[in-house]
Amino acid sequence: MAWFKRKDKGIQTPTENKKDTPKGLWYKTPSGKIIDTEELKTNLYVSPEDGYHVRIGSREYFELLFDDNKFEELNEKLTSKDPLKFEDTKKYPDRLKAAQEKTKLNDAVRTAVGKSNGKDIVIAAMDFAFIGGSMGSVVGEKIARAIDHSIKNNIPFLMISKSGGARMMEASLSLMQLVKTSAKLAQLAEAKIPYISLCTDPTTGGTTASFAMLGDINIAEPNALIAFAGPRVVKDTTGKELPEGFQRSEFVLEHGFLDGIYERKDLKKQINLYIDLIQNNPVRN
Repeated sequence: MAWFKRKDKGIQTPTENKKDTPKGLWYKTPSGKIIDTEELKTNLYVSPEDGYHVRIGSREYFELLFDDNKFEELNEKLTSKDPLKFEDTKKYPDRLKAAQEKTKLNDAVRTAVGKSNGKDIVIAAMDFAFIGGSMGSVVGEKIARAIDHSIKNNIPFLMISKSGGARMMEASLSLMQLVKTSAKLAQLAEAKIPYISLCTDPTTGGTTASFAMLGDINIAEPNALIAFAGPRVVKDTTGKELPEGFQRSEFVLEHGFLDGIYERKDLKKQINLYIDLIQNNPVRN
């Protein structure tokens, strides 16, 4: 009965003939639910099993929010310099180059203008994959220029935040972006142009301390971490146990820092609804 007995010792299949499961076919959510990656993409990167919103970047948000994924990118070529000659485990220029090669992005934010539900909108979307979505001088400058474009052309502005905070490799230059972007948003408000802020997972540090919380309407995706300092830092500093769900979007909404939480499939409709209401225009379907 050769079927049930190994006649020869050792593995007989040549390495080149082995069949391995390709990487990336499945995604496992934090709750342990497993979903096919193609199904996940079709479902806007939201797990149908538990509603978990997987982190996505500017490419996916542009595809979701711009009609037919058509848009004009603004200031695409801006890249960071190294005025402080910063070096930790790597020189800053080397870290930038590695991030650019890995992500195919020039920095941690992309800005673009296009139509959403038939009307023009300027969108700035951050990418966490680029050095943790950290806010350096290029991020601040691109957001500022995007706001300028909104003011010049009287177009509503949407900011999609996803950031670990200020970029330490640019030190005080990074912190200056908090003031610059906030000042630009004050000009946008003075021009009476709508500003919608969308906080996604995570929105922390200097991002939260500036533009992310300055929207005419501040909204978030479900279960997004929204904070200045993270839960571990807060716990270590206060020495107290934190409430369940502390600093998640539902907790932040309950305590009055958000105006709403919306699933990804509803974002385009809700953002444009808010814009129509702010501008006192007929509501688009």
